[in-house]
Amino acid sequence: MFSSIKLRLLCVFVVSALLALHSHADLTSKQVLNLSGAKKIAAAAELEAMRNKWNVVIVVVDDGGHPIYMQRLDGAPTGSIGVALGKARTAAAFKGPTKIFDDMAKTRPAITSIPGMVPLEGGVPVMVNGLLVGAVGVSGASSQQDVQVAEAGIAALDI
Repeated sequence: MFSSIKLRLLCVFVVSALLALHSHADLTSKQVLNLSGAKKIAAAAELEAMRNKWNVVIVVVDDGGHPIYMQRLDGAPTGSIGVALGKARTAAAFKGPTKIFDDMAKTRPAITSIPGMVPLEGGVPVMVNGLLVGAVGVSGASSQQDVQVAEAGIAALDI
């Protein structure tokens, strides 16, 4: 037979185990874009830009819009650094390509007053299984060329 103390310890153990299982059920696991993935994106994006002789800045951010990796190709304007970062952050914040806001700004210019938003084409989200893991912003060429560079970078990921 169990003694009173052993029975109480067993109850405490069972309750603790059940609470631990319940707390794990409240947490989800998610994929994240790490430095290695960001470098892979940037390398493929750089290759696309170099192949086309476009001097651009490439910025890769995480799902919160925080920079993971940035590179400025030789000859890219320094002003493109902030623009590329803004494009990447905008794509991450709104979980969509910045082209949406570029188009929208033409008919609804008030959209440009949203703090921190860069409504210029060239920001592309990085999605895995329908979930945002990061974004890429490119600046320095035409808007369509910036998107082409960003998409070439994202395509290098095995997703």
